[in-house]
Amino acid sequence: MKKLFFGLIFLFLSSCNTLKLDYDYLSALDKDFKKSFNIEQKNNWHNLDIEIDSIPGMSVERAYSELLNGKVGKSVIVAVIDAGIDITHEDIKDLIWVNHDEIAGNNIDDDKNGYVDDINGWNFLGNSYNETLEMTRIIRDELKDNRRYEKAKETINLKIEDSKKNLEFYNSLVEGFLKAQKDIQGFLGMNSFTEEDLSNIETTDSIIMASKQRIEYFNSIDIDLDYLKEGVDYFSDQLKYHYNVNFNGRSIVGDDIYNIDDIYYGNPNVSHSKKTEDHGTHVAGIIAGIRSNNIGNKGVNNNLEIMSLRAVPNGDEYDKDIALAIKYAVDNGARIINMSFGKSFSSNPEWVIDAIKYAADNDVLIVHAAGNDAEDLDNIEKENYPNDQYLGKDEFSDNFITVGASTMNYNENLIASFSNYGNENVDVFAPGYNVFSLTPENEYEALSGTSMAAPAVSGVASLVLSYFPKISAKKLKEIILESGIKVEIKVNHAGKENISLDSISKTGKIVNAYNALIAASKSKRK
Repeated sequence: MKKLFFGLIFLFLSSCNTLKLDYDYLSALDKDFKKSFNIEQKNNWHNLDIEIDSIPGMSVERAYSELLNGKVGKSVIVAVIDAGIDITHEDIKDLIWVNHDEIAGNNIDDDKNGYVDDINGWNFLGNSYNETLEMTRIIRDELKDNRRYEKAKETINLKIEDSKKNLEFYNSLVEGFLKAQKDIQGFLGMNSFTEEDLSNIETTDSIIMASKQRIEYFNSIDIDLDYLKEGVDYFSDQLKYHYNVNFNGRSIVGDDIYNIDDIYYGNPNVSHSKKTEDHGTHVAGIIAGIRSNNIGNKGVNNNLEIMSLRAVPNGDEYDKDIALAIKYAVDNGARIINMSFGKSFSSNPEWVIDAIKYAADNDVLIVHAAGNDAEDLDNIEKENYPNDQYLGKDEFSDNFITVGASTMNYNENLIASFSNYGNENVDVFAPGYNVFSLTPENEYEALSGTSMAAPAVSGVASLVLSYFPKISAKKLKEIILESGIKVEIKVNHAGKENISLDSISKTGKIVNAYNALIAASKSKRK
């Protein structure tokens, strides 16, 4: 078995660690990698191994079989700041954090932390759902002192025009699909038809043939009517809410969004607000989906509790909500905070900066998604909030990991086309393309985004802490970054060809659970 030391320097095992792993580190291999996968491999690719499975996952399954077999870890609290989680989902319900200092449903703040009946976390959105983007709020609330006020005005006009064009386009696709469907139904004399029925049609009628070809084309690219209608809804929401300077979705909550001391708002309902609000559930499942129940997906780690903090609406999150959610997570015992969200404008970044520093002071690791705009985050004009630096200056904390998305293709397409990047501002990459996980109401789906890559890293971080609970957040970050698989192949990304991974990220590596556990066993706590 070909293995290679990375040349990292680790100190001997200290007395604070409880597990020693006398193994070598894994490295990428010069070999042919799989071009196709069976359904089991496809649904679990992000946990597979580059050597054993020929798939560039995070070697999670290998870590369990070779390093952790027969060993028992300790539970870690992982906070997920997101759009809410289906805490009753069959594949995660037994791993939801419970605040044992609070009595459910008695309408009393039993633990006196300011949040009444916060059994599983807190909902900072209250009963709100649809929201504007931050740039819209900057214009709506006339925040002319904001250094990007003029940029917000310029950007929103362009976005509105783009949304109108996209809405018109998707409406035309839906209209064409419905017409084609109706034509075929009439020709066949059926209310519904299969792909086989469609392929068997033989006619000289040009209209029917055009309708047949239209539907066959959509089938070939795996697009159905529901997908097209989702596109209509997406761009409709942009015009109705996201870019609408006359809309205020926050009014129902009743707080002052520009007062960080106004903290008594929201409610204890940490679940998703509707079935289509699946983001938080999917994220939580990547971290913690039950591994042993033979259903759904396999999360990275089950020695944990998921704390649900609902703070991401259908629109941009509020700086105040994120800052308070981070502090809530820290104060209630979280060791890791997953943040799969981001925005390009911010009204009060200082509040979130202070919260990140507070987490650092209390030994809590924060894992953040890099974003999905294929932008270079080292460019000061391509900001992505929150982050661990401000205005291109040096990092202000040592507990913050920014994660880009990789794919299952170990070739020039290794990095997901949508992933943001940056030699200074993206630390590492992790699986974030077609990642299979939970969605509300006991369902499952494969989704893509750096939102999926971040929880993959949070899962690995929690796995390391499960077996090495005294490692500091700073050291945990170092371990995850240093122990990743170094990628030597050249990739194509964001219009650039044949580039090295360390030119678009700080480490040039893919996160690896196997290596991280070995590194932790050889590391001192600090």
